[in-house]
Amino acid sequence: MNTAENIKKLREDKGLMQKQVYNEIGLKPAHYNKLEKGLIEPSIDILDRLASYYGIAIDEIIHYSKGTPKVVTIEDKTASEQVKLMAQLNDKDKNTVMNIIDTMLTKQKFQTFFEQNIQPAK
Repeated sequence: MNTAENIKKLREDKGLMQKQVYNEIGLKPAHYNKLEKGLIEPSIDILDRLASYYGIAIDEIIHYSKGTPKVVTIEDKTASEQVKLMAQLNDKDKNTVMNIIDTMLTKQKFQTFFEQNIQPAK
């Protein structure tokens, strides 16, 4: 698909009419219609307005038919799913994650030790 087809498909997938989109992004009806038909190429400004309107990146408009990777969040994953996601990282990033975890665990152990063994001075 080309950019014009992507713009149209994006609008249709959201269940919107052309009028809703061109009014929201500040284009004249004929101009927007030409964009969807591929008679004119969208400027970076127009792509930026469309991306802002849909809450996506410009690249997602340009490559809409290919689908873009979804954001991965691990906060709602089980521990085993989190480990599987970390296993997909390259070695440098794996080491970075492990160093962060080690640092946090060490900090927690020291904090627990001090709380249990050192009483505040009176």
